[in-house]
Amino acid sequence: MSSGIRAEVRIDDPPECVVTHASRSVGGRAHSVSKSTNPANPERVTEEFVLEGADDLDDAVELVDDVDLSAIFEYGTGSVYRFDRDLTRGCPCETVERFDSPVVDVRSRGSSLYLTFHAPDMASLQSIIGELQSQCSNLDVQRLLRSQQDGGDRNLVFVDRSALTDRQREVLETAHRMGYFDHPKQANAGEVAEELEITGTTFAEHIAAAQTKLLDAILEGNTR
Repeated sequence: MSSGIRAEVRIDDPPECVVTHASRSVGGRAHSVSKSTNPANPERVTEEFVLEGADDLDDAVELVDDVDLSAIFEYGTGSVYRFDRDLTRGCPCETVERFDSPVVDVRSRGSSLYLTFHAPDMASLQSIIGELQSQCSNLDVQRLLRSQQDGGDRNLVFVDRSALTDRQREVLETAHRMGYFDHPKQANAGEVAEELEITGTTFAEHIAAAQTKLLDAILEGNTR
């Protein structure tokens, strides 16, 4: 039975990301990101991406240290840029791939980077998200799609975080961060409520509403 999870995350102003630096500098978007390594120099990586909305990057981009972009191809609406970097630079893509989960899609819009990857299970997903959060303070999980296979049937469960209000999301994220859902619990309801500066009753209402919305999406998806 397959229990993999497809995840899309958004990271605002990620450190050490040349692609996002470029799209932010021109107020455009970047996509079709690819990379390769040279067996003769395995410590270096060559990356390419298509940048839309830039006529000339020579004077527009404020690049991270020791990275130079070069335009190598032009499309009707965008140009392909290439650069070399150290393999261990520490960008978000490398963080994900250290968990043996290849990044299948990379794109950026302005200062926001969007990554899509497949985690083999929930434990792996939590480890990846936790490591990303330790490096990138502005991370948001945009979408989760879970695959389950039983015999010849396959069910896809889509969880859309936009169904939650901002307050419900904040309560859920704080409770998770503090270990409220761990077994045994690392924090009780009162401690989480105190962290959020709300009453225990308000916390219970928000957490119940958030859990109901997420469970509705999961259980309805499983019955299709």
